[in-house]
Amino acid sequence: MHRVQFRAHGHENIIATHRTTLEITNEVHLTKRGNCIVGVRSSTNLAELDDVIKLLARQSSTLIILRLSAGGITEEIVGRGSSGLDYSDKNSMVARKSSFECSRTLMVRADKAAADLNREFIATIKDPKVIIECEIVFINQ
Repeated sequence: MHRVQFRAHGHENIIATHRTTLEITNEVHLTKRGNCIVGVRSSTNLAELDDVIKLLARQSSTLIILRLSAGGITEEIVGRGSSGLDYSDKNSMVARKSSFECSRTLMVRADKAAADLNREFIATIKDPKVIIECEIVFINQ
């Protein structure tokens, strides 16, 4: 098992209504068109992750868990690795309910998207002063 811990920040334009994806970005600005984004100003990105983690992410047997905590609420998104994940993007990480793969994809076949998150959690992270504690766990089964 490998873990990556980092932080992201809330933003007043977080609406989290996307039904198939969830995204964390290191971008500072967010418009309401970014309806999958649940954190901005991330302290890490996929390209920065070490080679062992990138290898684990390319295996379909790897369980990938993203935990987001803010305001005493923790959300957990569970998905899978896949052979097409290269973790090369320097701006975004996207959990996808589908099996679509690109440089921004953190996990495929996720059990939640932005629209599935607790609305109290979303209300909390609409505050730009809120820090979201993030953790990604990679478990090779």
